[in-house]
Amino acid sequence: MSHVAVAGPVPAVTPAPPRRAWTGRAWVRPLLGLAVLAVLVASVGTGPFLAGLRLIDAPALAAALGIGVITTVCCAWRWSLVAGGLGVRLPMRAAVAHCYRAVFLNSTLPGGVLGDVHRAVRHGRDAGDVARGVRAVVWERTAGQVVQVVIAVALLAAFPSPVRRYLPALAAGLAMIALVLVLAARAVPRSGASRFARAARTALTDVRSGVLGRRTWAGVVIASTVVFAGHLATFVVAARTAGADAPLSHLLPLTLLALLAMAVPLNVGGFGPREGVAAWAFASAGLTAAQGVATGTVYGALVLVASLPGAAVLLARRLPRREPGNCR
Repeated sequence: MSHVAVAGPVPAVTPAPPRRAWTGRAWVRPLLGLAVLAVLVASVGTGPFLAGLRLIDAPALAAALGIGVITTVCCAWRWSLVAGGLGVRLPMRAAVAHCYRAVFLNSTLPGGVLGDVHRAVRHGRDAGDVARGVRAVVWERTAGQVVQVVIAVALLAAFPSPVRRYLPALAAGLAMIALVLVLAARAVPRSGASRFARAARTALTDVRSGVLGRRTWAGVVIASTVVFAGHLATFVVAARTAGADAPLSHLLPLTLLALLAMAVPLNVGGFGPREGVAAWAFASAGLTAAQGVATGTVYGALVLVASLPGAAVLLARRLPRREPGNCR
């Protein structure tokens, strides 16, 4: 085999991004979301979906926009804290813009996570370290989900709900998972060149510095709590808008279950499991499945409206910038 001598340094070559191939697997999640919606339509008809949209009024839209500002800023703050802990600079202004764009993409594209993938890769490229940028978003989202689950279990235990009888087993399962994770973290090898050992050490270092660091953990917990409270408040606004007049103590756990269902990435623009769980929860609590579907529909519409600043961010990025000397 011949070798070609190269005079001078070899320029770094940026690997091309993987080709986007929409295989059969890529369509599984949206199709399952459509299947859930089809079952709901067959069960309750299209009336609850249309009625929910017709009931949306100006006060509900204003509340959604206001809550959206608070939750988006807190998401950006949490992300900035985690990214800073991992050594990746992320100014708050850029974080807020990226988060608004991500919320808009999550609300309009299948799967509900493509916006987060976009902001992770975009920030990583801007910072010059795609891997670390992606890890920052992964750990930021994971921390938010952990805080959400803890608060959700506490609220479901405090208020009557269709799943209250299962909470002791759920709490025991979560405690077991936490114990396993702690033991696994203590067993991570401090040396070793295998891919698993390096990945485990990287993950452990990320959690210690990005999530549980002295300057980050409190902000992560506070931001995650405010974000979760904002989402829950939006769901309550949606339920009231859809005509659910049950006491808040009964309504809160029902909307909480529907909110947790949104973590299942089997949806179309956010619609699917949320409406299915809302229909089941409302019916189990003595209300109607139609009210649950209408509440989920209103929530989806309110979230979409609250994410519209993200569309403006996308549009601003696509518009060509004029040079000062070319203004006419």
